[in-house]
This record gives sequence, structure tokens and C-alpha cells, in this order.
Amino acid sequence: MSRLTKAIKTILNDCMKIKDEKVLIITDNNRISVAEQLLKEAQKITEAKLINIPIGTRHGEEPPEYVRKEMLKNKAILILTSFSLTHTKASRDAAKKGAKIASMPGATEDMIKRTIDINYKEIENQTKKLKKVLDRGKNVRITTKRGTDLRFSIKGRKAECWDGIKKGMIKNLPTGESFLAPIEGSANGKFVIDGSVLNLKIKNPITIEVKDGFAESIKGKKEAKILREILERLRNKNAYNIAEFGIGANEKAKITGNVLEDEKVKGTCHIALGNNIGFGGKINVSIHVDGIILKPTIFIDEKIIIKDGKLLF
Repeated sequence: MSRLTKAIKTILNDCMKIKDEKVLIITDNNRISVAEQLLKEAQKITEAKLINIPIGTRHGEEPPEYVRKEMLKNKAILILTSFSLTHTKASRDAAKKGAKIASMPGATEDMIKRTIDINYKEIENQTKKLKKVLDRGKNVRITTKRGTDLRFSIKGRKAECWDGIKKGMIKNLPTGESFLAPIEGSANGKFVIDGSVLNLKIKNPITIEVKDGFAESIKGKKEAKILREILERLRNKNAYNIAEFGIGANEKAKITGNVLEDEKVKGTCHIALGNNIGFGGKINVSIHVDGIILKPTIFIDEKIIIKDGKLLF
């Protein structure tokens, strides 16, 4: 059995626990090869269908209406597309109807082979520990040697962790993070993206100044210019919302320039801009952009839980 086939079987049997549910696989021309192999293995278990959709333009963009309708008809959905459908109304509506959804935006064959065959019990234990710390926390401060110094409130917000993909859930694969939505309007300071953003491996760090919960300025070179232009196209202040704070916990993940994997790298953290309504926040806008921060020091209520990228528990 090839490593890819083994990983695909792990997705279907261990992560999704597919039995007799109707399976829908959504893909585009950039990811069709792996999606077809997913389809082949899924059809050995149950009824499965593949839809090839147009390549999107940004993470969080809604899929075509015919795709949204098809999603509502299925109880197990695997999304292997170039841009993320995780933070879309289409995915939320399907989950509300009882679908379990695995979203794998930008996943490559190499990534799947390398990061899916992991110890899920260990990942569950680590992310649940992080969740407990975040759930109890009220205030967060993130600092780095490159200049990050960002503070925000998480009081009353509940974090996500890995505990499988069950009915009504939307989870990313590969997995390995605990994350939540900061309180809107509470973030102030600045953060420096030096890992990746928009599937670009950072060569020139991006400095984002934050005031009262929104990114006010985005400074840097080529990568910063691309990020500014994408956000400006929406002409919506909420695209600049400090939407997510997450901590990576997957030891097999590495920084590749693909945010889906990069945000899971153990000891990194990420801050996202835009949509957070799907995981406890209040902002609904058609974009969600994660920026990876390397070797952070993280304080929860003035207690250090991560120092220079090393977890302390």
C-alpha cells in the first residue's frame, strides 16, 4: 500500500469514520488528482460523488450555488480545493444539517502523505490541554524577537481542539491546532508575520499594526503589498478584523508556505483577519486570512505558556 493510499484510508476510516453516509468530494483542477484517489477509496466504502468547481480567488469565498445545494444533500463532505471553503456559509449550513466536513484547502500529495499518518491520541491530548488553558483565560499577550507585541481579550470564548470529525463539525485536515476567536474590538499592538500568509512563504516579514480589534496598517515588501491588495478589494472594514488566534501542535507539520499545514506546526501561533462567525465570533465577511508567527512567547493572564516557540506544559 502506498503512503498516499494509507493516508487517504486514515482520512476516511479514522478521521471521518465513514460508514454508510453519502460522501461528497469537492475539488478543482489544481487538486483533482488527489481528489480522484479520495473518491476511489470512498467508493469502496459507500456511495460517493465528486464535484469539480471553478478555482476560487480567495479563502472564505462562497462556492457556486449549485455546490451549496449539493452540500446540503450529503452527510460527509471532503473539500480539497485551492482556496478554503472552511469559513463559508455553505459549509456552516451543511454542518447545521448534520454533515461532518473535512476541509483541506491547498493540500498537496506530499503534505497528505507526511502529516495525516500521525498519533491522533497524542494530538487530541495536546490540543485539549491548550483548549483548557484558553477556555480559562481572559487576556492574551503575544511577543516575538521580531517585534510582535499584541494583546487581546478571550474572556468567555471557547477554543476548538481535535476530537475527531463528528456530525455537525467542520474541521481542517491535516489537524493539530487549538484556536478561538478573540473578543472583537479588544486587540491592540502589532504582530509580525514571518512564517507564511496567503500560501506565500515569508521572505520579508509583514508588520501589522492593530487598534481596537482591526488591522490599521500592513507594512513590508512584496508579501505585504499582496495582502493589502486582497483585503482592499473587499471594501469592507470587517476584512481587517482580528478574527482568530491559534496555536500549532502537529510535530510532523513544517513551514512550507502552505498555510493549511503551516498553522499546525508545533510551537507556532497564527493570527487571522476577517471571518470568525463559524467558531464563536461575530464577524461574517467573505474572507479569512491566516498569518503564521514563528517562535512566539505567549502569555495567558500574565503566565507564560509558550516561550520562544517551546510549549511549557
